[in-house]
Amino acid sequence: MHLFLAPECAPFAIAAMILIGLTAIEILSMLLGFSLSELIGKPHFEGHDGVLAGLLSWINIGGVPLPILIMLALGIFAVTGFAIQSVADMTWAPLPAIVASVPALAITIPLVRGSTRTIARIVPRDETYAVEADDFVGRTGTVSIGPLDQGLPGRVSVKDAHGNWHQLRASAAKGESPLPIGAQVLLVDRKADIFIAVSAPSDLVRSDDKSSTEQPS
Repeated sequence: MHLFLAPECAPFAIAAMILIGLTAIEILSMLLGFSLSELIGKPHFEGHDGVLAGLLSWINIGGVPLPILIMLALGIFAVTGFAIQSVADMTWAPLPAIVASVPALAITIPLVRGSTRTIARIVPRDETYAVEADDFVGRTGTVSIGPLDQGLPGRVSVKDAHGNWHQLRASAAKGESPLPIGAQVLLVDRKADIFIAVSAPSDLVRSDDKSSTEQPS
């Protein structure tokens, strides 16, 4: 605990406090029906070239939402920095903050790369390079976070034409009764990044179920 408050660990303590704050904001935003990570989205650096673009691509910037990337970097940097200072404290004395920050940063960069590559494979995607957002209009899905009404948006689990699942923000259409979790819905429109849903007709649901089980010839 004394290291956390020590001036030599100030960069790592600040990173840890920022991480705690961002985590709290992300949890609060999810409780309110949206995700800060998806609201901000993924960073893009198209049009840039040279060493910077190569480094950004190597770290996998753009593979995960920006808040997740920042939280990963802050967490790894803080943990690595405290570990370095702990070892230094046990062997002799804590290093100056700027000296300890250099190896901590050098370790953080490759670890962030590995972490983002793993997370990018498991985090649900709202969009892919092969699927446009408008392609989801007219598709059926299941309410996963709800109920859906005309207030704060919930979530609908939808399978795209390629068989990939997406968790889309959605609200019930005007005049539609609340759609509970597990309800089958039809996406009929989209306003910005929020889809408009109605209760799916039973014959359409049966048709979609049948097509999803058919094997390609």
